[in-house]
Amino acid sequence: MKRLVVAAGGGGDVIAATMLRTALFGPAAPALVLTYSWERLTVDPLPGPRGRSDFTGLAVPLPGLELVTGRTIPVAPAGSSLPRLARELGAPLGLLDPYEGAVGLARTLTAAAAYCGAARIEVVDVGGDIVAAGDEPTLRSPLGDALVLAACARTGLPTDVHVAGPGLDREVPEAELFARLPPAAFTLGADAVAPVRPVFDWHPSEASAMLAAAARGVRGLCGIRDVPEPLRLDARSAGVHRLSLSQALARSPLARLLTDCRNLAEAELASVEVCGFSEIARERVRAAAPAESAPDDAEFPVPSEAGPADVVARHARWQAELAGRGLTLVTRRRLVEGLALDRAGDLLLRARLGADPAQNAAPLWRVPGRAHLRG
Repeated sequence: MKRLVVAAGGGGDVIAATMLRTALFGPAAPALVLTYSWERLTVDPLPGPRGRSDFTGLAVPLPGLELVTGRTIPVAPAGSSLPRLARELGAPLGLLDPYEGAVGLARTLTAAAAYCGAARIEVVDVGGDIVAAGDEPTLRSPLGDALVLAACARTGLPTDVHVAGPGLDREVPEAELFARLPPAAFTLGADAVAPVRPVFDWHPSEASAMLAAAARGVRGLCGIRDVPEPLRLDARSAGVHRLSLSQALARSPLARLLTDCRNLAEAELASVEVCGFSEIARERVRAAAPAESAPDDAEFPVPSEAGPADVVARHARWQAELAGRGLTLVTRRRLVEGLALDRAGDLLLRARLGADPAQNAAPLWRVPGRAHLRG
């Protein structure tokens, strides 16, 4: 029998799901992880999620279940991190195709359970937007999580919902989030991170990177992309909170509205009704803007013609500015986009930082204090 795990938020949650599976069942426990191919625009320039028709080379072990393997290829111009994740994590990933709504997703989950011989579904969400009420001003991406909850309800299978790293996605205000969650069931440790550590060299997920760092005992004030206020990593950041499906549904008006949804257009309308916006519509607007194809908010951009010495010098000045704001940690994505690094600059800085124990807090980077920087 394989465990059936659903990573509710896409590729980043696949990493978290692998950590959680390792912690709960051990690194050798067989499991099938299902997830969306729903990427940021620098990975996939097409707005919205990718469905089964957007890939070639999907494996189909039985009708209704498509698996992404290391040989699967997205149909251009679409992009997806899932084939590389499948290759590097050493196991295929089940594809969640939301274009037939919660009804279609439920068929996929039922087929996956039959394939695995699983009598239970384990849902994993990093951050906690899966329990969003819908009216939070910081909410950005509730639709995928809500569709998963609605689909699980349709299957009739017992389901546990695990919220890992509460608050790491910065979508539900922390005070509201912890009021909606039961006490942590357990805390992830460093052993859970080992199977996924190489993935952080290339995958852009910030929330899962912070979860992994917190599980390794990293603490501090972390700067992340697109969020003006830094996030504090503390003992709670590696916690995993377990809810029953009924508890999660009670906290998600959007999921309850989506239970009979039969296509993605209906799901978008439901999101507008409950949350006041459609995240896919927002992606369409961003995709239409040429500047979205490259970082547009670099704080200390390095010119493309800059040599190694200039990259290092600009990075040092940028770090001094971050330290002046009280930050002690930064994500790789914030580093790359804050300096608008090309691949060569990214590799150069990662090699330097990785060799410096004062700055290596893998998969995050430390921001040394001003005294260290002067030294």
